[in-house]
Amino acid sequence: MAKYKLVVALVLSLSLFGFTSAGDPDILTDFVVPLNVNISNIDGNFFTFTGMRSILGSDPTTAFTVTKASAMEFPALEGQSVSFALLQFPAGSVNPPHTHPRGSELLFLIYGSLQVGFVDTTNKLFTQTLQAGDMFIFPKGLVHFQYNFNQTDFAVAVSALGSARAGLVSVPVAVFETNIDDGILAKSFNTNVTTIQALKAGLAPPPTKP
Repeated sequence: MAKYKLVVALVLSLSLFGFTSAGDPDILTDFVVPLNVNISNIDGNFFTFTGMRSILGSDPTTAFTVTKASAMEFPALEGQSVSFALLQFPAGSVNPPHTHPRGSELLFLIYGSLQVGFVDTTNKLFTQTLQAGDMFIFPKGLVHFQYNFNQTDFAVAVSALGSARAGLVSVPVAVFETNIDDGILAKSFNTNVTTIQALKAGLAPPPTKP
C-alpha cells in the first residue's frame, strides 16, 4: 500500500511534458475565457485543477481506470494544446484499441510493466514492452493499446496529449455498440451474424472513470 501511495504521489507531482505534437489552433489571447465568465473575476483558481487529489492515498483500482484533465474537466486548458491523463491498470487489464483523433499521446510508465502498440496507415503494427521509467509515443489519430500483462501486479502511467480536446474513439465500442447493422459487420469480418451477436454480447465495458 505504501508503495502504491508513493507511486501515485510521484505521478501527480510531475509537471506536464513539453509536448510538441499540438493539435489545437493558435489562440489570439493569453488564455481562453469561458462564455458568460467575466475576465475580471478570474484568479488563480481558474488555472488550478484539483480533480486528482482523491487519488492520493487511494487503494489500487480493481478495473482499468482513466482520470483525465482535459478542457472538459479543466477549462483553463482550452486553446493550450495539452491535456493530461492518469492511467491505472490492475493486474492483467487492458486499455482496448482506440484512437485520439486530435492529438498525439506521450505515455510515461511510472510503475509496473506494459505491452503497448499502435498500427500505422499501412497496417503495420509497432509494439514494445515498457518498464518503469520508459516513454512511448502514440502518433496522432492512430489505433493503439496498452496491456498490463503482469497477472499479479498493477501498473501506473501518465499521458500527455497534444490537444486540450484530443478526443477518444474506442474501436470495440465504435464497431459493435453504434448500431451498425449486424449483416454489414458479418460481411466486413467475413463471418456470420451469430458470431457478431456473440461478440457484442461479450464486449467488455469501457474504461471506468472515478
